Amino acid sequence: MVESPMIEICPLSALSIERGAAALLPDGTQIGVFLLEDGSVHAIQQHDPYSGTNILSRGLVGTHLEPGEGEEPGEIVPTIASPMYKQVWNLDTGEVIDAGGGEKKPIDIFAAEIRDGAVFVSASPRPRSAAA
Repeated sequence: MVESPMIEICPLSALSIERGAAALLPDGTQIGVFLLEDGSVHAIQQHDPYSGTNILSRGLVGTHLEPGEGEEPGEIVPTIASPMYKQVWNLDTGEVIDAGGGEKKPIDIFAAEIRDGAVFVSASPRPRSAAA
């Protein structure tokens, strides 16, 4: 599989912790970029598949406890909730955690990293998992 090139989006200092920022990729794709309290950065599609609007960068950052296997404790995963209808997605996978009673509509996740004080994002989304 060929890796998508990484594109510099902004200086890390332009992001606020747990607040999204909208960005535009060279091909016109709108994304939302998030800096979490643990210092990680995440990038997702800007388009909310439930409302049909480009608002996910305004979403509510949170966490969700995934169920564990048997008596094993679950894993805490970062999430984003739509500011419109409050559906919730896993920021790592794009998988729907809470579809608000509707059909599960996953979102695209873009690889994101910090290099030399700047945020870089993949030019194309990661392939979706079968679970998403």
